[in-house]
Amino acid sequence: MSRTAALALAVLLATPAASAERLRLGTWNLEWMMLPATFDALAAHCIAPERRAGGEDRAIPCDLVPAGRWSAKDLARLRDFAAAAGLDVVALQEIDGFEVARRIFPQHVLCFTSRHHVQNVGFAIRRGIPHRCDRDYRALGLADDDVRRGADLTLYPGTGRAIRLLAVHLKSGCNSDPLTGSRDACSRLQRQVPILEDWIDRRARADNAFAVIGDFNRRFDVEPGKPRDAQGRIVALWPEINDGDPPAAALVDAGSGHGAIDCGNRYGPRQPVDHFVLGRRLAAAMAAGSYRAWKYPAGPRWPDHCLLTIELELERIDGL
Repeated sequence: MSRTAALALAVLLATPAASAERLRLGTWNLEWMMLPATFDALAAHCIAPERRAGGEDRAIPCDLVPAGRWSAKDLARLRDFAAAAGLDVVALQEIDGFEVARRIFPQHVLCFTSRHHVQNVGFAIRRGIPHRCDRDYRALGLADDDVRRGADLTLYPGTGRAIRLLAVHLKSGCNSDPLTGSRDACSRLQRQVPILEDWIDRRARADNAFAVIGDFNRRFDVEPGKPRDAQGRIVALWPEINDGDPPAAALVDAGSGHGAIDCGNRYGPRQPVDHFVLGRRLAAAMAAGSYRAWKYPAGPRWPDHCLLTIELELERIDGL
């Protein structure tokens, strides 16, 4: 063997990552994230907490003022934290959109829903990863477009490792009660479930490698095993979408069995309402033990949700 060939072989053997290409996928709710100037302008005309802003309104509740304001220093801290996490693709929730996202993810390409409201859903994608920002999954906002839409993304489009991702932030206020409850939050979340299931079933029938990720505002660990009651009404989200019909819609909750998470924010350990829901093909590509809740450094305020990540072994998608 020549010296050049021997050196090339040594380099190859010393870099196992080259033969096990991974993609780090995250979800992060950034808690009313907007530029400081945007917050200040909206704070001057805030609305009563019990009044709900519609999808085309730009308003914040008065109980968010002033403690909910993110400063320029906060944005810099979040930028450094995100960079240290080495995120390839991350689903984002409760973020105003492109301008503030660029402050936190300057090295990423951004896709966001087009809702006028200050709370949008989207993705930050590391530059160089082939992708296509698909249309808003607007149906998830319901007929009056009063709740958050889904953000639809395709990674590696037109290849054997194409991945369809849907980022969601479902209706809050009903994280453990039956969806048949009398509260408005529960009925709205109940209406979102079949719309979410329709997206999943279409991906499953097409044999896509897919996942739904984000803030489901729902604790899967306390839901009943049966999806519907005796009258056929949906009472539980997870068993309703995870019905194995079609077969590729047999889903995997990547954090199942992990238990409570604690990332050092002001809440301490608690069961997550943020989830990675993987279809059959993508679940087969998830790296074992890669589910992680990232610890926030000690110090000032951090988002009320943890940054969660998993890792996918891309070559395993190619072979499925």
